[in-house]
Amino acid sequence: MTGSVQAKRVLSGMRPTGKLHLGNYVGALGNWVGMQDHYNCFFFIADWHALTTDYADTSRLKENCAEVMLDWLAAGLDPERSTMFIQSHIPQHAELYLLFSMITPLGWLERVPTYKEQRENITEKDLGMHGFLGYPVLQAADILMYKADFVPVGEDQVPHVELTREIARRFNQFYPRKNHGRSPRDSGREVAEEVPFVFPEPQPLLTPSAKLPGTDGRKMSKSYGNTILLTDPEPLLRQKLKTMVTDPARVRRTDPGNPDVCPVGDLHKIFSEARINAQVNAGCRSAGIGCIECKSWAADALVSILNPLQERRKKYEHNPRLAWDILEQGSARASRVAEETMAEVRQAMQMSRDFPCAGR
Repeated sequence: MTGSVQAKRVLSGMRPTGKLHLGNYVGALGNWVGMQDHYNCFFFIADWHALTTDYADTSRLKENCAEVMLDWLAAGLDPERSTMFIQSHIPQHAELYLLFSMITPLGWLERVPTYKEQRENITEKDLGMHGFLGYPVLQAADILMYKADFVPVGEDQVPHVELTREIARRFNQFYPRKNHGRSPRDSGREVAEEVPFVFPEPQPLLTPSAKLPGTDGRKMSKSYGNTILLTDPEPLLRQKLKTMVTDPARVRRTDPGNPDVCPVGDLHKIFSEARINAQVNAGCRSAGIGCIECKSWAADALVSILNPLQERRKKYEHNPRLAWDILEQGSARASRVAEETMAEVRQAMQMSRDFPCAGR
């Protein structure tokens, strides 16, 4: 972690779906790596959240957690600068989730935009479960457990952070601190004034969300089978790029194209250097280059980015216990913070584990 105790705290998580793809890297992981120099970072593998939709088969859950961790380390997450852990290894999350569920109105959950959206789009699974409806409450517990100052999200996730803020506000209203003073969140800090509430309200930290298409032109997603994995070897990566869709208006080699409506053009905008982008822009619009050449340049850019990640990953693939040990160490560190928060929560709710004494 960063050496400064004054650094603002950031928390985010990722569901364990197995090996990560470029969309995961562009949408979250690459941003997390950069945050380590500026924030006190907590990143967790959200295995309980995975159960909200994939509850029927947990046979690969632990393996998927390990694959995610390998990709995190390969991308540059550093256990010396970040606390990385598995959600289910911190049972305090479940306790806080239960307590929050007692005070969260049903209407708050039903209005979360992604609730209706996923119920409509994920038709092959029965999502009429308490866990699926209540997963934003578990998210709130994840965030507030560590009293995060910021939660890095895309715009579509901002409503979840706002719901977390509402839950924090409601808890603070019902259960103000009985004894104001230094919070466990502020351990080691100079506290300018007493804080009358348990939970601060986190702010969304909007992360850049570049348009990253899959090989079929749709959003890159494992459910579409259109991904480029961070672990794809160069020959497979180049083969995937060869079959990638391009500007539909460019039927023949001599037809001019438009890189602004071409999925391969989108890859160049994200991963290629300015000189190559200029060549793509001019060559595509004038039909000076063909799609095969353009795809080859995009593959070159991706290979230059993924090769270092894959080399770092090999270190842990050869000794997977090393990655698991990092997770266990991070979980132990997170557990200490979580228990400090829960002691404060129990005291505020007058549910502490101390023996009840007269007059207290």
